[in-house]
Amino acid sequence: MPDMPSTKPPSGTRDFLPADVRRREYVIGVVRGVYERYGFEPLETPAFENIETLLGKYGEEGNKLIFKILKRGQHESTGEADLALRYDLTVPLARVIAQHQSALPKFFKRYQIQPVWRADRPARGRFREFYQCDIDAIGSTSPLVEVEQLAALCDVLAGLGFDDFVVRLNHRAALTGLLETAGVAPERHADALVALDKLDKIGRDGVAADLTARGIDAAVADACLRVFVQETTGEATLARLSGLLHAHPAGREAVSNLERIVGLASGTTAASRIRVDPSLARGLSYYTGAILEVAVPDLSGSLGGGGRYDNLIGMFLGRDVPACGFSLGLERIIVVMTERNMFPEAVSRGVSDILVTVWDEPSQADALHVASQLRRSGLRVEVYPEADKLGKQFKYASSCGTPLVAIRGDDERAAGQVAIKDLRSGQQTAVSIGEAAGFVTERLGLKT
Repeated sequence: MPDMPSTKPPSGTRDFLPADVRRREYVIGVVRGVYERYGFEPLETPAFENIETLLGKYGEEGNKLIFKILKRGQHESTGEADLALRYDLTVPLARVIAQHQSALPKFFKRYQIQPVWRADRPARGRFREFYQCDIDAIGSTSPLVEVEQLAALCDVLAGLGFDDFVVRLNHRAALTGLLETAGVAPERHADALVALDKLDKIGRDGVAADLTARGIDAAVADACLRVFVQETTGEATLARLSGLLHAHPAGREAVSNLERIVGLASGTTAASRIRVDPSLARGLSYYTGAILEVAVPDLSGSLGGGGRYDNLIGMFLGRDVPACGFSLGLERIIVVMTERNMFPEAVSRGVSDILVTVWDEPSQADALHVASQLRRSGLRVEVYPEADKLGKQFKYASSCGTPLVAIRGDDERAAGQVAIKDLRSGQQTAVSIGEAAGFVTERLGLKT
């Protein structure tokens, strides 16, 4: 007998069972609602792109994580790839802007919630297939764009119940200026940024070792860390950056931009969440201005990140177009929310509000009638598919997370009633058919 194939999904991917899908859809619903309140419109792009669309957009390390698709048919034997799975949602957006520029408004704000794929090493909250929730604004260099996205991001996380997150904020030109101040040679800047991007994951000593392993002199690496490691907070950080970069024109301009963003954000929901952090590097190579990441205390890495990328669309269009965007990591949010028991009871308890039991074979039509009456009021109703002992039907409802069951025996039918049993408390109440939906709605605390 041949070996049975493995039933496990590929490493770094997951099957989404009903409870998983409910949690994901709940988060997406909150995200979508906030994004639309801020004027962002929906967009979708294909799961795969031409490989040349993606290569060279994410830096050397990003290129290694792209899932390539081999040529098909007679070209399959070459081992060459002409397509690749979507690595993120930003580069496909840039392609869309270049392709459909004449059909889009001058200032285009879009949100996109779709899966992406990366050939990364799986870890807690990190998968090879995962959803991103992106917002991007195209067409303006104003720092108001960054502030609106910061506020939207904070509204999303607050709406999901997070109260301990911070938004780390930095600027790519400030990074460049600090690297030059520390004595890092220009040809080593990309290596230094990749190493610094790991500071919150491997610590100061780990980054120092990584910097020297990448060919940066130990003394320069030490100077680099002295410049980048956070020693101040709030306005003092901006003052420190201003002092370090006073002789660096681009660096001074970057600090001014950060000051403007922080100032504009003072009247928004992002005001108390922003932390200017000189060590924030963000590894993707296409960022040109402000960069940001969301951090929570009990998660290594971030819940999302983004920044300004004014040159990326020009790679497709032949001229630069201002752009700024942010991506939330849906899976990481769900992991943290699940571990913290942050999901509302309605999300956790299951899809049905009530199960209608089937007393015996002749009562099946009556059970369907009861279910129909309840559904007309917007309730989520499941009918048990066959006649069975009530105990087994109650046990089934409990296993599905359904809190209430409806019972219509001979006595209830004769009286024009239905008995509603609350499986959480064990309490059973007989009500008329006409009052059943209102009773269930009230018992579950649902909005009418």
